[in-house]
Amino acid sequence: MTLTIDLKPEVEAGLAAQARAKGVSVAEYVRWLLEQFAQSGSQMTGEQRVNALHEWAKGFPQVAPLSDEAISRESLYSRD
Repeated sequence: MTLTIDLKPEVEAGLAAQARAKGVSVAEYVRWLLEQFAQSGSQMTGEQRVNALHEWAKGFPQVAPLSDEAISRESLYSRD
């Protein structure tokens, strides 16, 4: 099936950025998103849910955890 969808420029830019981050074309990425959405309405096994969650989490940037000093009481309440 072929669909033509008019998107707001900011939505299109966001999809393009996410597709680039995954190393796929926008069409492939949107197809994957739609397949995931279609599957979420059906009964998913536990393993499928775990896999979907892992795929979803991969879209977030990887950042280092905060140090103990950064989250210390003194650090939180000090005025630097």
